Amino acid sequence: MSWQPQPDGLQQILQILKESQSPDTATQRAVQQKLEELNKYPDFNNYLIFVLTKLKTEDEPTRSLSGLILKNNVRSHYHQFPNEVREFIKSECLQAIGDPSPLIRATVGILITTIASRGELSSWPELLPTLSNLLDSTDYNVCEGTFGALQKICEDSCDIMDSDAVNRPLNYLIPKFLQFFRHASPKIRSHSISCINQFILSRSQALMVNIDTFIEGLFLVAVDDDPDVRKNVCRALVMLLEVRLDRLSPHMNNIIEYMLLRTQDQNDIVALEACEFWLSLAEQQVCRDVLGPFLPRLIPVLIKGMRYSELDVILLKGDVEDDEMIPDRSEDIRPRFHKSRTHQIRHSISDGRKCSAAALDVLASVFRDELLPVLLPILKETLFHSDWVIKESGILALGAIAEGCMTGMIPHLPELIPYLTNCLAEKKALVRAITCWTLSRYSHWVVQQNHDAYLKPLMTELLKRILDSNKRVQEAACSAFATLEEEACTELVPYLEFILQTLVFAFSKYQHKNLLILYDAIGTLADSVGHHLNRPEFINMLMPPLIMKWNALKDEDKDLFPLLEVCLAEGLNGQIEQLIGSSNLMQLLFQCMQDPMPEVRQSSFALLGDLTKACFQHVQACLPDFLPILGQNLNPEYISVCNNATWSIGEIAVKY
Repeated sequence: MSWQPQPDGLQQILQILKESQSPDTATQRAVQQKLEELNKYPDFNNYLIFVLTKLKTEDEPTRSLSGLILKNNVRSHYHQFPNEVREFIKSECLQAIGDPSPLIRATVGILITTIASRGELSSWPELLPTLSNLLDSTDYNVCEGTFGALQKICEDSCDIMDSDAVNRPLNYLIPKFLQFFRHASPKIRSHSISCINQFILSRSQALMVNIDTFIEGLFLVAVDDDPDVRKNVCRALVMLLEVRLDRLSPHMNNIIEYMLLRTQDQNDIVALEACEFWLSLAEQQVCRDVLGPFLPRLIPVLIKGMRYSELDVILLKGDVEDDEMIPDRSEDIRPRFHKSRTHQIRHSISDGRKCSAAALDVLASVFRDELLPVLLPILKETLFHSDWVIKESGILALGAIAEGCMTGMIPHLPELIPYLTNCLAEKKALVRAITCWTLSRYSHWVVQQNHDAYLKPLMTELLKRILDSNKRVQEAACSAFATLEEEACTELVPYLEFILQTLVFAFSKYQHKNLLILYDAIGTLADSVGHHLNRPEFINMLMPPLIMKWNALKDEDKDLFPLLEVCLAEGLNGQIEQLIGSSNLMQLLFQCMQDPMPEVRQSSFALLGDLTKACFQHVQACLPDFLPILGQNLNPEYISVCNNATWSIGEIAVKY
């Protein structure tokens, strides 16, 4: 007879599950304590699986919560479960995979996946064959629940599934998945494609021998009514471009026609997946030949895709012009690192607008000035449009093509740069912000021209925008000005006093996030003009606000790093001795050098090198701790971390 719960114990656990749904913090803490106590009892997890799979008199949220607590226990200490408990849980999961409730099926699927990801695929040999057989069930709930579990397993355990360790289950699973492309249920059709998609990039042998059947199946469901199916078809075709272009080539014209259609899909997620196709195609040698004839139709689609939607404007608070007094939320502040900015658009593509801009950027790099006969008439219409949303998309497009089409754009820049400079005073903050970015993309040309005609007006307007009342514009202007500083270098020396007055005033206006960007702009200025900044009047302007910010920070605050990098920039390092001596910065640096995030280590080693040059006596005392960590980071897998660690070691060697 299988395990059965004790009534009192079951009631106790149900009470805890009810209490855990309370919003009260004190109740939550008490529940957590009770759960930790119950974890000491071997059969506690039996109760949890029983509530999830058998106690159908309970409400679904309570049953699902029981399963999620069990999932956390599996993740934390599954190998400590008694063997009979593990077997009971596995048996119950497989029996409940077709529960009538979608929520319970999904929870069971998550639980099965978590057990499998704990290395249990090899010690649960019957799992995948059993799931494969369950797919043939005539009960829709069983089939859908099984596919839900298999999709999660394919995502989490794709490497081991293509190995001898588990007898290569893909040899029977891939053909089985292919059979479900025509299933009556759109959810199951979507699951079947998604499962196979996990094995495209790894070039699984089981998939490669069925590749033609897979591609034919994709074509059959390409115009499916269900957006999830269309999304997975697009995702598959994007990955196949990279790994089996030879199989797609005979159908390329039809695929491009299809992706043009899907890039305009009413479903935003489908459109985003389709837009990724142009980015991937641009990386293939065949791009010019196969895509050239489609440019007159593709470019307008991409530029239209760059427009903000009504929802975008709401989410971005696009109608809020003055927000400089609103404090930043900590979750909005991402780490920034001086000397590690990027000018590429594709970095962190998160929506269709950015993806469309990134696609135009890479296509401009492929087709160069051949793009302009198609593009210029569209730009002329959008840049001067009365609707600010359309105008903003035109300015974004102009920035996107800057790198690839620069030669062909040069004749138009004497007219466009003054126009864009005027756009920095536009009423809409989102237009002002994108104009800052686009102008930064052309700053290399600007600094080579007559200063009175282009550089001085641009610099004047950008500095005004640095003091804008909108935080998004402040950020864009600061970043754009940093790019201008890098391009102009000592050309900025005649204007240093004017520049410093603006940057110093910004200290009093900026909230937390933009302060970090301001530090970056000041550090870049110091790098760009070098010793020209080392004049008493300039140092006297800069140091008081920097010292004030330094004194306001706690010793464990990581904002010390970017602030100190500014102080260490060329021309200012003579002022920092007392700052370091009166803080526990070296202990904080020691912790950050061991941070799991590569960008933090990269910045830490850059700071260590600067500190070595500026005040070696503080570094020298810590070398027994620092040098082993530097040695451990001489790993070219993280090239920027490795470079900075190597440079720091070199600076230390010079001091010795």
